[in-house]
Amino acid sequence: MIMRRKSRQKSEYLGHRSHGRGNAKNRRGSGNRGGRGKAGRCKHKGSWVANNDKDYFGKCGFDSFNRKNVDVINLYEINQMAVLEKLDKKDGKYHYEFKGKVLATGKVTVPLSIKAESWSKSVEKKLGELKGDISKLSLAK
Repeated sequence: MIMRRKSRQKSEYLGHRSHGRGNAKNRRGSGNRGGRGKAGRCKHKGSWVANNDKDYFGKCGFDSFNRKNVDVINLYEINQMAVLEKLDKKDGKYHYEFKGKVLATGKVTVPLSIKAESWSKSVEKKLGELKGDISKLSLAK
């Protein structure tokens, strides 16, 4: 077992009041470093901000008050659910309801009957090729 030695005080500073740190008042509290955290960023720490945090000042972009967050799903995801038989099958078609927008990404390999709030134009084409259909989802309040 190795014994650890106590750290020894440097003999260089024995007999000196400040141990090489300048005035005895230095290194006390947060005033010596110009405040804690982000204090002084628009005053005496301005050059630090200019070099290290360029986006600190000013606004970036905007928030549109008309924007609506709409849930979306792709056709290939619905098709995958149908292939894995996670959807109900009636009259030779797989039925799916979705409160959002259906996008036409991917291929359709089985006939689908979809009810959704909205959809892209190419969804109708892809579903029509396999005698599928899409209709508006009626939301009862």
